[in-house]
Amino acid sequence: MGEKDGTRGSGSQKADGRDDAKEAGRVSALLRLPDGDGVDLTSYDARDTPAWRDGKAAGLAATRDMRQGLADLQERLWAASTAGDRRRVLLILQGMDTSGKGGTVKHVVGMFNPAGCRIRAFKAPTPEERKHSFLWRIRRALPEAGEIGIFDRSHYEDVLVARVRGLAPHKEIARRYREINRFEESLADEGVTVVKCFLHISYDQQRRRLLRRLDNPAKHWKFSAGDIEDRALWPEYRKAYEIALDRCSTPRAPWFVVPADRKWYRNWAIGTLLLEHLEALDPRYPKADFDVTEYRKQLLKSV
Repeated sequence: MGEKDGTRGSGSQKADGRDDAKEAGRVSALLRLPDGDGVDLTSYDARDTPAWRDGKAAGLAATRDMRQGLADLQERLWAASTAGDRRRVLLILQGMDTSGKGGTVKHVVGMFNPAGCRIRAFKAPTPEERKHSFLWRIRRALPEAGEIGIFDRSHYEDVLVARVRGLAPHKEIARRYREINRFEESLADEGVTVVKCFLHISYDQQRRRLLRRLDNPAKHWKFSAGDIEDRALWPEYRKAYEIALDRCSTPRAPWFVVPADRKWYRNWAIGTLLLEHLEALDPRYPKADFDVTEYRKQLLKSV
């Protein structure tokens, strides 16, 4: 997929070098798929760095610096659940092969306490899963209250691969878009904050990453013949993504288009998206349901 020179979705810079996104404090607003008719992924530059203009070294440092903030908010979310707060977060990662779904899990989700995370990588459905609705296995993997769920691929495979490979009639796929929207709306009703990230990688960058896998024996396990087969279907996959993004970006479960050619930027952007969504939730530690002063006195007497 060729990239145009335009940088749709990037923050504009003011004359004094300030960035509009930094002033607004919302990377989400820049990366969120805009409302409108149709999606053209060739209008997005996969090497762009919306809201960031200080370079790679500063980006890596900024990502490290957000670790404590993410960890604190995660702990507050978990603590709130012990007092009946049903809210949770679901991060959905979709993108072409080598776009960095696994890398995001390692470098971004790795900043959270794993005890409060529920990570699931979705592969081709098993025979048992095929006996049920395509959302059956998704529902079984959802995060519980207070948890952060991470889907490496998701229910969107059933309107992406299914469309490109002709695994379901077009009428059935059209029905699935509607079912996905209803499903995600129900998640929002149940207190799930859904953060859907499309990792936007360019055709040329994918080639470079696949070659690096072939050139490094330690990476051969990550390569398969299917990678070449899917690459040959790049235009078809791009179209399938454009349709899915367009039809399934809703006010309560929007899509975010994350430029993914630069790994450091991808990690910073997704980390920032999670930070912004958790800050918006503003989970609070529950108040003690016991007499703190009395128990403190008892402990002091026990010395």
